[in-house]
Amino acid sequence: MALTKTPICDFGKKAEDFKLKSIDNKFISLDDVRGTNGTLVMFICNHCPYVKAIVKDLVEDCKNLKSEGVNSVAIMSNDTKNYPEDSFDKMILFAKNNNFGELHYLIDESQEIAKKFGAVCTPDFFGYNKNLELQYRGRIRELKNLKPVRNGVSDLRSAMTMIAKTQKGPTEQVPSMGCNIKWIK
Repeated sequence: MALTKTPICDFGKKAEDFKLKSIDNKFISLDDVRGTNGTLVMFICNHCPYVKAIVKDLVEDCKNLKSEGVNSVAIMSNDTKNYPEDSFDKMILFAKNNNFGELHYLIDESQEIAKKFGAVCTPDFFGYNKNLELQYRGRIRELKNLKPVRNGVSDLRSAMTMIAKTQKGPTEQVPSMGCNIKWIK
């Protein structure tokens, strides 16, 4: 587990298109998940302690953002051969155990989509406005000893709400951090 932080937000960068298999065996594209006021694309996995620490907050934030016209999608891009705990079958279990509900959880077996987005860690958040222009590349919230610091609305939810209303993200963003993406060698 190499701790990795996300780079600074590249404001205005267009979202990359994708068509990936979801845990319910349907192929989902960017257009399928695009929200009327914004779209959150996140890279997560099943085994990362940083993802495990925030997953309940993440699911709650995604459900709340949906009512603001922001749709969300989670993509798992890790090497499943060397990290079997991130396998497709375990993704199904992880989503069920964490009440993903309508949140699409997709597998990026070739890792092509993670590379196109420039994802570096899990969790890695890409918050887009309604024109699919990047406006947020920060954390969900502060963590202390892998425990979420709950002092109000999360940074992620606050930023995505701002984007939904103004189409612009906050100028100051704290990078997300987590385990590096497990690239296929």
